[in-house]
Amino acid sequence: MQASEKAIELIKKYEGLRLTAYRCPSGILTIGYGHTKTVKPGMTINKEMAELLLKQDLKDFEKAINELVKVPLTQNQFDALISFVFNIGTDKFKKSTLLKKLNEGNYKEAANEFLKWTKAISPVGLKELPGLVKRRNEEKKLFESND
Repeated sequence: MQASEKAIELIKKYEGLRLTAYRCPSGILTIGYGHTKTVKPGMTINKEMAELLLKQDLKDFEKAINELVKVPLTQNQFDALISFVFNIGTDKFKKSTLLKKLNEGNYKEAANEFLKWTKAISPVGLKELPGLVKRRNEEKKLFESND
């Protein structure tokens, strides 16, 4: 499966577009629409490069989800997972209870797992971020929707 426009818009909405490298709330160097792989301090890009980086990143996450998820998915479920994995990373997704429940065929419990991923590491420890709460609720809603 591939990410649809719904997934891309969800990612863009919550990642935002930053054309100069910055550190996200977890301290990870980021640029564009949440791109982290090839960023260097002080780096700047244009919107076209941000779009290209997003497309490249999506391919990696599509591949990971297609390989790790062993049960059938609807397009909405796949799109919700793309946004989720884009945000937390493939390594954390591999170890997640969300993936475990999903691969057991327990879609309802898997959907509820989205809401457990609302905290980020900060200088004072784990901190719940309002933006992550909104994002996880939207991902869960998309995962559960049939339209």
